[in-house]
Amino acid sequence: MRDIAVISFAQSPQVRRQPDLNEVEMLMPVVRDALAGAGITKDRVDFVCSASSDYLAGQAFSFVMTLDAVGPWPPISESHVDMDGAWAAYEAWVKMQMGHVDVALVYAYGKSSPGDIRRVLTRQLDPYYLGPLWPDSVSLAALQARCGLDAGSFTKADMAEVAARSRRDAKANAWAQLSGDDDPAELLGRDELVSPLHVHDCPPVTDGAAAVVLAAGDVARELCARPAWIRGIDHRIEPHALGLRDLTRSVSTEQAATAAGVADGPVQLAELHAPFTHQELILRSALGLGDDVVVNPSGGALCANAIMTAGLIRLGEAASRVTAGDADRAVAHATSGPCLQQNLVCVLEGE
Repeated sequence: MRDIAVISFAQSPQVRRQPDLNEVEMLMPVVRDALAGAGITKDRVDFVCSASSDYLAGQAFSFVMTLDAVGPWPPISESHVDMDGAWAAYEAWVKMQMGHVDVALVYAYGKSSPGDIRRVLTRQLDPYYLGPLWPDSVSLAALQARCGLDAGSFTKADMAEVAARSRRDAKANAWAQLSGDDDPAELLGRDELVSPLHVHDCPPVTDGAAAVVLAAGDVARELCARPAWIRGIDHRIEPHALGLRDLTRSVSTEQAATAAGVADGPVQLAELHAPFTHQELILRSALGLGDDVVVNPSGGALCANAIMTAGLIRLGEAASRVTAGDADRAVAHATSGPCLQQNLVCVLEGE
């Protein structure tokens, strides 16, 4: 296995609505900053992999236009995934393992504001049984939360504490959309959105973009003083039908964590892609994270949740903490699909 590291990370401001910039204009400064952070120009990049959703853009093959953000010259080797950007990073990692690529640029973007994102996400569902019922993403998450509450896995007070802590931590994140000093008890006193979920239990609608640069072996050491080495990465998926899953657990996260080697050493920090408060509690259990682990110091997806981008941001945020020396070993997690259907886990270490 080749040693591969994240050596640079950049993101756009994560905002409720970005009406003044199209996707290319939103991406251009992000790509520029990611390359500058690695100390390279585009001609040093061997492979580009992007992530987005045509459902958000409202047109087929929308990712083709965003290649303008990278530029037409010199020619590039390019690929695309219709998944969160964390899976684009996984594809780049696999390609780099083949030995033909030393430097890869991975970017992702999503503008959720133009449409009804809760309705759009119903297109992820089984088209024969669930899809025709149009259960939206918040209602399905509420079903999962109710399962966890009834099973005694967590309480509404636990969920409110996650929301309050996330917003408090996001105050130190200039890119976050939401932040504040909310009191958990006060949050619980507000009206429910979809029982048992309150607004604070749910992610904000967000427009945003992000990019990371990956490099292999000595190239990474040349370009970065302290690369964030990917020591393990894996992703797993669970059945499409919700009735075939235990919604109080994330079995696919447990399996991916084992394959990635999360338990092989102490973890100081974790960036978890948990769009809903109860999902952070489920993921902490699935990953075996103790109370001593710092979780989502960026504020996480509860404070900014650009679709197709938030998972890549978790990878970039965790890698940045390792590069800065804030953690020697960190875990990044990304999810896709309803109720934590598909999950990716990545272990990052400083050298």
